[in-house]
Amino acid sequence: MKRVLYALLIVIAGGMAWIRLAPDDPARWHVAIFIEPGGGWTLLPPGASPVTGGANDARASVTIFDADSRAVLERLDRIAMASPRTARLAGRPEEGRITWITRSRVFGFPDYTTAEVRAEGPVTVVTFYARARYGRGDFGVNAARLGDWVSRLGGP
Repeated sequence: MKRVLYALLIVIAGGMAWIRLAPDDPARWHVAIFIEPGGGWTLLPPGASPVTGGANDARASVTIFDADSRAVLERLDRIAMASPRTARLAGRPEEGRITWITRSRVFGFPDYTTAEVRAEGPVTVVTFYARARYGRGDFGVNAARLGDWVSRLGGP
């Protein structure tokens, strides 16, 4: 019986080590955000969240008026980097896209959040895509993180 318990502990420890130490490939996670063809601006009612969440991901798009797109991404980078257990995986504000990795507190499961900015006349549009690497559900943590970042950025 003890051997079975030891074997089980070794398997669990190995799995946790893999989750925490597996390499994060920027070529896989730091990619352009796909926008539906014909996708445009959606007028949200006051107080509505621009964040939509799926079972394993979340998306958001916000419009910021009279702001330089690089300055907006620099501000967002500061917000993201101040978030617990978050680090920049790839990108820089001058590139127009940054991807961050945020790890869960206990097991260290990685979630990847990519933000892109584009200038459209006098406005800057920020598009977000947050997704989990492992599992079939993220318990809403990606949508909650995006909601927090959007509100701190100055979105609805």
